Amino acid sequence: MVINNSSPLLIESAWEVCNQVGGIYTVIRSKVPSIVQTWGERFALIGPYFSQHANVEFEPSEDYNNPFGKAVLKMRNAGFEVHYGHWLVTGRPKVILFPTELSELRMRALRNELLKNHQISVSESNTLVNSVLAFASLTTEFFKNLADGESTTQPIIGQFHEWMASMPIMEIKRLELANVKTVFTTHATQLGRYLAGNDPDFYQKLPYYDWLREAHFFGIESVALVERVSALSCDVFTTVSDITGKECEYFLGRKPDIITPNGLNINRFVALHEFQNLHKEFKEKINQFVIGHFFHAYKFDLENTVYFFTSGRYEYRNKGFDITLEALNRLNKMMKRYNVQKTVVTFFVTKKPFHSINPVVLQSRALLEEIRRTCSSIQRQLGERLFMEVTAGINAKLPPMNELVDEYWKLRLRRNVTSWKTQKLPIVVTHLLENDADDEILDYVRENELYNAPDDRVKIVYHPDFISSASPLFGMDYGQFVRGCNLGVFPSYYEPWGYTPLECLASGVPSVTSDLAGFGDYVMKNIANYQQKGMYVVRRLNRSFDEAANELADQMYSFVQQSLRERIQQRNQSESTADEFDWKNLVRFYEAAYRMALKE
Repeated sequence: MVINNSSPLLIESAWEVCNQVGGIYTVIRSKVPSIVQTWGERFALIGPYFSQHANVEFEPSEDYNNPFGKAVLKMRNAGFEVHYGHWLVTGRPKVILFPTELSELRMRALRNELLKNHQISVSESNTLVNSVLAFASLTTEFFKNLADGESTTQPIIGQFHEWMASMPIMEIKRLELANVKTVFTTHATQLGRYLAGNDPDFYQKLPYYDWLREAHFFGIESVALVERVSALSCDVFTTVSDITGKECEYFLGRKPDIITPNGLNINRFVALHEFQNLHKEFKEKINQFVIGHFFHAYKFDLENTVYFFTSGRYEYRNKGFDITLEALNRLNKMMKRYNVQKTVVTFFVTKKPFHSINPVVLQSRALLEEIRRTCSSIQRQLGERLFMEVTAGINAKLPPMNELVDEYWKLRLRRNVTSWKTQKLPIVVTHLLENDADDEILDYVRENELYNAPDDRVKIVYHPDFISSASPLFGMDYGQFVRGCNLGVFPSYYEPWGYTPLECLASGVPSVTSDLAGFGDYVMKNIANYQQKGMYVVRRLNRSFDEAANELADQMYSFVQQSLRERIQQRNQSESTADEFDWKNLVRFYEAAYRMALKE
């Protein structure tokens, strides 16, 4: 792409650049190919330098013959540590990485300047905010060098994501860097996260909170101030959903100029006509886990079993784990009452501190594999001997199968099966938690006796670790696990966007979201007949917990009653609708924000 002095430069800064630590990493990384397609060599990213991540995702470069490279050289010549190269993702964009630790003398000076210039006090003991401050100071230095008239005379747009990257906005405005325009995107407010997780009437009280008092109460006053000053200082302010926009208006003192919804690089999920086959393949792997986890106690029909799952950070209320459990409890009672001859196995996949995988789970898995090996040996022996018997002569007859198997193998199989079988119920949690007694999921299970009894139509498997191919329990990656499930359940109470149901959609898996999630709100406003396309939305805004739980239970019950053909049709609809959320379609909202900034 030819660069001329009238073409603006775009620099996108986020704590998650080359640093896989949360959902915003998915936003930034998946958006890169669409941005590179439009901006080409005029685009670069800024992120923090962490060697453990950089060793995998970062490739150094010596190409300084461009405005970004010139600014990097100036900083290096001035004694600053700068890592410059390419981010090894689709599009291979230029990337500048800065350390997050500076000398204590320098940090003391930065804290004093922040207090003097912006009235934001940062405690010396607040490690995270101090790291963010160090990163911000170097990012600001880069913008100063880029905008000094020597590196380039082109207009510059600085796109900053979340408070951890937004501090330079205040300094850019204070220093009056005239050819730099700033765009600040907040994906959620820190105060909103804390309040929503602690106040069941969060949305009703939203207009009446004293934001500064609440921030002080939760010990996040400096973070809340950074967010607020960044929002008030930037040229263009955006957020990811109308739901979060209302929150920003009250907590940050500014209504977003434009909503920039999140998308995905759908090409990473595309399986064309194969996605139905992939569902069958990975569901069979889940079947193997279920056999090992349940069948040593009792058996149920896997042909009439559907798999639900929910996943995400362990935020019991915010992520909707509470309402999911309540709806499952009600679903279990409904299925018993109406004698529905199906089984629902629901997986709770999250991250919680644990000591190890439960030895009972591992032992059951090991014994099952031993039974499988024994059966394979019997199968080989039976096949060889049967072949010899039926080819022995013209009058050969089919012998009794039992006579063709050695007593050794019969005895070994009986012993293995006897060792595997148990009178105990299948356990709920697959790992030994560090704090089993105070776990909210297990508290609900115990209080409502959801112990995976034989007559329970709904079974629960709580997996407090992210699923990966390295796990001995599943032996597949999380994305494969998602494809093998039938329904994702994400009825969040606080979810500025929500990537999990969108990832389900892209994988051809129906899912449940809520109208308090940015994704759910967007679906209700922009997708016609969304429920027919595998997107169920639980209405939680201005409704009681009980009302929402009933609606979710009804949606689950309706899904369970679908025939195999109906589920296949819905997976087809889900997969085909995913393209509407591709960044090639949604990046237009960011482009509109950049045009707005240049006009400012």
